[in-house]
Amino acid sequence: MNVGYCLIEIYIPSSNSLKEKRRVLKSLIDRVKSRFNVSIAEVEDHDLWRKATLGIACISNNGRHVNGVLDKVIDYIEMDREIDIIDYSVELV
Repeated sequence: MNVGYCLIEIYIPSSNSLKEKRRVLKSLIDRVKSRFNVSIAEVEDHDLWRKATLGIACISNNGRHVNGVLDKVIDYIEMDREIDIIDYSVELV
């Protein structure tokens, strides 16, 4: 069994309130879950309006598959016009 996880720090320039931030994140999280079948949640920076940290996890019997899925998720999030990626890290266990 191979487990991979990714932490992504994102910046949401259009957000002027926590309500707007939640709207953007909920939309992104729902799209990523349905498209890639991974676990994803906001794990840090809950009270900041324009910054969030997302945690993403993927489990498979193939390490290459896990790494590929996480890379595709990062690429997908980078394409979102409402979000800028500040930093990310990927680790396979």
